[in-house]
Amino acid sequence: LNKKKFKGVSCCQTLLIHIRCKQSDSNTHCSCVFDITSGGWSPLSSDSFQWLEVDLGGRTKITAVATQGRYGSSDWLTAYLLMFSDTGHNWKQYRQEDSIGAFPGNSNADSVVQHTLQQPVVARYLRLIPLDWNPNGRIGLRLETYGCPYISDVMSFDGDSSLVYRLSPRPRQMARETISLKFKTLRNSGILLHAEGQSEHSLTLELVKGKLLLLLQQGTTLKAPHRFSIFGHKYRVQRLVSLGSLLDDQHWHHVAVERHSSHLNLTVDRSTQWVQLPAKLTHWDLQQLSVGAGRGHSSQRPVVSNRNFHGCLENLLYNGLTLIDLAKQKDQRVTVAVRGPTVFCCANPKSFLWLPGATEPSSAGVSVGLQFRTWNKAGLLLTFELPKQGGRANIKVMIVQHLCVCVCVCPGSALNDGQWHSVELYSRRGRLTISVDGDEGATAHASPSFPLSSVLLCVLSLCDCCHVLSCPGCLAEDSGQECSNPFNVFQGCMRLLTLDNQPVDLIMVQQRLLGNYSDLQIDMCGIIDRCSPSRCEHGSSCSQSWSTFHCNCSSSGYSGATCHSSIYEQSCEAYRHKGNTSGYYYIDVDGSGPIRPQMIYCNMTEAKTWMVIQHNNTELTRVRSSQGKNQHSVHFEYTSEEEQLVGIISQSEHCEQELVYHCRRSRLLNTPEGSPLSWWVGGPGAGRVQTYWGGAPPGSQQCACGLQENCIDPKHYCNCDADHTEWANDSGLLTHKETLPVRSVVLGDVQRPGSEGAYRVGPLRCYGDKNFWNAAFFDKETSYLHFPTFHGELSADISFLFKTTSSSGVFLENLGIKDFIRIELSSSTEVLFSFDVGNGPLEVRVEASIPLNDNRWHRVHAERNVKEASLRLDDLPAATQEAPADGHIHLQLNSQLFIGTASRQKGFRGCIRSLQLNGLTLDLEERAKITPGVRPGCPGHCSSYGSLCQNHGRCVERPKGFSCDCSLSAYTGAFCNREVSGSFKSGTSVSYTFKEPYELNRNSSTLPSSIYSDMTLRAENISLSFRTSQSPALLLYISSYYREYLAVLVNRHDKLEVRYKLDSSREAEVLRSRVRSLANGQLHTVTISRLLRVKDLIFFQIDQNAREHFNLTFDVEFNAVKSLVLGRVHDSGDLDPELARPASLGFTGCLSSVHFNSVSPLKAALLHPDSSPVIITGPLAQSSCGSSTSANPYAAETTHHLSGKRGKAVFVFNAIRSVIAVVIFVTVSALAIMARFLYRRKGTFQSQEVKGVKREDSPELPFNSQANSQNGPSESQKEYFI
Repeated sequence: LNKKKFKGVSCCQTLLIHIRCKQSDSNTHCSCVFDITSGGWSPLSSDSFQWLEVDLGGRTKITAVATQGRYGSSDWLTAYLLMFSDTGHNWKQYRQEDSIGAFPGNSNADSVVQHTLQQPVVARYLRLIPLDWNPNGRIGLRLETYGCPYISDVMSFDGDSSLVYRLSPRPRQMARETISLKFKTLRNSGILLHAEGQSEHSLTLELVKGKLLLLLQQGTTLKAPHRFSIFGHKYRVQRLVSLGSLLDDQHWHHVAVERHSSHLNLTVDRSTQWVQLPAKLTHWDLQQLSVGAGRGHSSQRPVVSNRNFHGCLENLLYNGLTLIDLAKQKDQRVTVAVRGPTVFCCANPKSFLWLPGATEPSSAGVSVGLQFRTWNKAGLLLTFELPKQGGRANIKVMIVQHLCVCVCVCPGSALNDGQWHSVELYSRRGRLTISVDGDEGATAHASPSFPLSSVLLCVLSLCDCCHVLSCPGCLAEDSGQECSNPFNVFQGCMRLLTLDNQPVDLIMVQQRLLGNYSDLQIDMCGIIDRCSPSRCEHGSSCSQSWSTFHCNCSSSGYSGATCHSSIYEQSCEAYRHKGNTSGYYYIDVDGSGPIRPQMIYCNMTEAKTWMVIQHNNTELTRVRSSQGKNQHSVHFEYTSEEEQLVGIISQSEHCEQELVYHCRRSRLLNTPEGSPLSWWVGGPGAGRVQTYWGGAPPGSQQCACGLQENCIDPKHYCNCDADHTEWANDSGLLTHKETLPVRSVVLGDVQRPGSEGAYRVGPLRCYGDKNFWNAAFFDKETSYLHFPTFHGELSADISFLFKTTSSSGVFLENLGIKDFIRIELSSSTEVLFSFDVGNGPLEVRVEASIPLNDNRWHRVHAERNVKEASLRLDDLPAATQEAPADGHIHLQLNSQLFIGTASRQKGFRGCIRSLQLNGLTLDLEERAKITPGVRPGCPGHCSSYGSLCQNHGRCVERPKGFSCDCSLSAYTGAFCNREVSGSFKSGTSVSYTFKEPYELNRNSSTLPSSIYSDMTLRAENISLSFRTSQSPALLLYISSYYREYLAVLVNRHDKLEVRYKLDSSREAEVLRSRVRSLANGQLHTVTISRLLRVKDLIFFQIDQNAREHFNLTFDVEFNAVKSLVLGRVHDSGDLDPELARPASLGFTGCLSSVHFNSVSPLKAALLHPDSSPVIITGPLAQSSCGSSTSANPYAAETTHHLSGKRGKAVFVFNAIRSVIAVVIFVTVSALAIMARFLYRRKGTFQSQEVKGVKREDSPELPFNSQANSQNGPSESQKEYFI
């Protein structure tokens, strides 16, 4: 192919082409040679029957072609023809405006002859037919095609559909109006356009017998050749112009109507005709434009013709406005009338086989028989003419559904199963019989009300169900309309065709001696089972049609065209960094790998994120001696499968499992030198025997006390080995991942009289995700890491995170001989995924609306399978590209996988993290340690994840990840988003002291201001949530050493009140909110702010109400702040009388997330009472009252009744409701206890020596029998939580 460009050619980029040529008669090999290395195309036979076909891959605007002879030979063309097609068949020859069809070729093998097409052609296929060539050589050619992509808006019309565009409001009078479109059709008649104005005049553009007519319809009293009257109004139709011929050839034709003030121009393809308009239309205003039909449904005017358009329209423009695009956007100015869904594409003519039927009526009637096989659920099998006598009617026969004369045939099995099925149809003496699969299938009969001898056309179709109550396309018998056919194609195979019980000779059909056909393969069935072997992964089901297959991913946990990619995260760490909190999550440790996802509890604390895997007995289980039993053994079954356990332990940074044994005269390991009395089995698979206990290293045959040298008896290395009659215990954590999880425990000293023990094996707990934070930093564009060849022949998914400041660079690349796969940052806002599996390069792009080189983490997920390729960037919609239906599917790579650079391309400079290929993580850090120019790890996570830290939480960088510092927040939790709430009684008081003065003279009024300068406030920020039914109620009180104060309370009117006393010599300033009903028992959130820049301005925000602002009128400094009190104020002697009573009553209810500037007094009192300057008096208990879900649903209503009208009906209603609530509570509690008892009886494995589990209050066990709360919910809690 010559890549030389030509000047003067519009839109002249070289087009990527696919080439095929004429085959020889034997059909055993292609009769062309087309190889760059061999110099071009040269067929084996040089004759006038040769051709070269170019597939441009899609409709393209072709502007020029260039030819050259075969390199280094005497082979060149001297003349040729060009043919164009949209479909690969139904070709049309290109002619220049002078009607010359042949193009002059070359005079030698080296010069290039280029032809610019006078009228660019829009087509997908181009075929070059040699006419003449060098007489001293052969046919030889090098070809180049020029053009540009062609984008259009297309709409299909089926004869019943139409599009109406209304000009409302009517634009100002225009001197020029233009309507243009392209159409193609196989029908020779139909209305294309119909335009109506305010007057009784209209214009119609109608196709009649393959010619385009422009018709004028006007109301008149004049005599005219074509005149008719409707409702007393007379109309006449005048043909203004006729243009074009043979326009029903299924090729695109361009039409334009341009109206000027007194005339219009009609253009069809390359011909234009000028038309003088009548004087009445000179000032005619267009109001409505109907496309595909003679009028809109709301129009009352008569129509010129009932023949609607059946075909396709493209680029329908009115004054530059794309009407089809408006229809797509569902613009209210455009109305689309269609029986089924609107089709914005154009279907190509389908294959057919036509056979002649009987010419004379037969007393035996008509019979048709055939066998078919297909994968499709629906399709047209055949149509045929029945002998007619007199009138005509249409009968529609649809196998597996209904007839127009509603006949349903259900053979009991799917007909789209790829197997051969027989169909027989008989019509005799007014009775229609349809039989499917003979005796094994089903038969249906119909006796229409009209004689079948009058039937002209019968349509036999295949559809997809027997469970509909109406016949698609069928109409009422008296509707006066024809039945429509919703199934117009059939893809499959047919054989054993019979007409009137006579077999059809298909060889004669192939030789064109009988009937006619198009796009058929005779004497061959090309059906393919695309589900064997199935390309659907992870147990998903496969279904297919003739040309493709589909995977049902529902309930599989995977997504994509082949159900390849997991929809779940691979660790709790990954869920945490998406902002999730503690709870149960599906974990898929190997992503798209074979291990199934499992539900696991994620315990997300401030410091770590734990994965908790339960087993069948995490309770403390008691063991006593039993006759005939020398050992007690117990086996543990985990909620996760073996592969899942191994994957979790392998990818976690740390795993641990608690191992506890309480003993009384029951030895554990005895001595390190001798054989152990007890042991446990742990590790992957069946596990290995371990002879050490929790807290000791593997192989030591010791317990934790032996390692720490603090055992009860220094002679032994375990407390239980002292063999005392008092209770003792050995416990600790097993932390060596190679020996986890614990599979079984064997206790060997339980047979002696008086021996007694109890064991507990906690759940497996792991934290950290080595894969999630595995990262490398590429500090140069030439830096790279290399790994073994990536093997993803049929399915390949690649995911990673990156951050960079560069605008472009290649993330990774792997090459083959011809195949390749590559992901790159093509620009600062675009990621490009490209590959080639032998069908030519395919690219998928995703463009972001923000720069990607912002030094923040961005996630990329690319997938390629046999059906499609997809690319996802962050949370943007995925971009996809479909693969060729019957192209190459294997990705064959042989080079090393390069990360960070590529051949002949700009490398990547920045960080890449968590790089996974088909679910396997590449260890970037280990490879980076030995590679120059690449550093392991990548700091700076807070820039991307810092927003997860909420409520004044501070993001803290860590070597692998980040954490949220909640010390300055009133909240706690992994993201400082868990409320800290406390339940207050009337006597509860929490006092937080800010700072003790260096000198204190309370009687002096002249204390130096320097003593309190660091505790003088010029701005306050207060936030808290509360729930109470008390009013008045003091929420917060702040005092100072100068007898100044700030108080926040709910006053006796149930409103928020803030009292500022910033000058001890003046009265307090009272600020009252307008929000009512704050003492209604519901949760309310209050924010109070006094701004530093505007010291006298104060803002209130209560719940979702409008923000309120107030102004202070005196001193704005709050001097020498002393303490903050929540609840009751014990020292209220200096308070104003209005405040003294609420202060003495305190607060009854719940307070939550109290924050004053940088101080969280309630959090300090509840979580850090020993290390914080707080004094707590009265009862204070941690509560969940800050959560809106814990609110009493009847509290608000009850409070309303107490404060408003109270009547007997209210009392009775509340009493009944209380009784019902008690009954429900007792019932649910009983069910919960029974469920827990049954589960423990079923799930706890223990031998006959196990007598039961003793609780903490058991008088026989002086130790706690409950599992540690950090282990997360127990299995029984998970299964029976109510």
